[in-house]
Amino acid sequence: MAQFDTMQTGAIGGARAAEIDQGLRTHMNKVYGTMSVGMLITFAAAWALSGLAVTADAGAGVAELSEGQYLTNLGYALYASPLKWVVMFAPLAFVFGFSAMINKMSAATAQIVFYAFAAVMGISISSIFLVFTGTSIAQTFLVTSIAFAALSLYGYTTKKDLSAMGTFLMMGVIGLIVAMIVNLFIQSGPLGMAISALGVLIFAGLTAYDTQKIKTEYIAHAMHADSEWLGKSAIMGALMLYLDFINMFMFLLQFLGNRE
Repeated sequence: MAQFDTMQTGAIGGARAAEIDQGLRTHMNKVYGTMSVGMLITFAAAWALSGLAVTADAGAGVAELSEGQYLTNLGYALYASPLKWVVMFAPLAFVFGFSAMINKMSAATAQIVFYAFAAVMGISISSIFLVFTGTSIAQTFLVTSIAFAALSLYGYTTKKDLSAMGTFLMMGVIGLIVAMIVNLFIQSGPLGMAISALGVLIFAGLTAYDTQKIKTEYIAHAMHADSEWLGKSAIMGALMLYLDFINMFMFLLQFLGNRE
């Protein structure tokens, strides 16, 4: 990581600036570390459900997925029964609930809840293993990782204030959610591709914006020795970057993924 932005430390002594600099490095390492564990949990949960398509005859009592392949009973429950709506929207409800309740949680509890959310997200996106080839999923994950690292590094090192992007990007996220819900019912291919393209751009911008936000909020609270807030902020930072990564990955998969 780059050295602590000297503009932020002009009003404090050199020793205090060095202390905050070291604390910032530790804080960002915790953010990325927590996010990485969450990603591993998500993809482990998704991969664990990847065997929900089997070869069976039509009388086996499971739904046909493609020619010669059928969903197991669990696969049917998750992806074809009314339960699919719960699976689809559970992560969104989890995020809103987590954000509303984190101030009442300890840092340890918040971390456990974040990992539980990561597992729920894995279940929610597990259908990608039924739709796309494993190779294309791995390739898209690699491309997303490279893009995410570059964008996050830019957000951390740039001296340009990205805060003006925040409102615009969040409005874009709301618009995306509305468009995705509408497209669930009309099933428009061109609209779906437009949503994916905009999604990649919006979450690319959010990656840089959120990284800078995590950094500047840490500096502001560290200067006031707000240790209670600092204990939870790494979890919230990990959640923000995790969501940026997952969404960018899912939207890129629509372009780069080879369908089964």
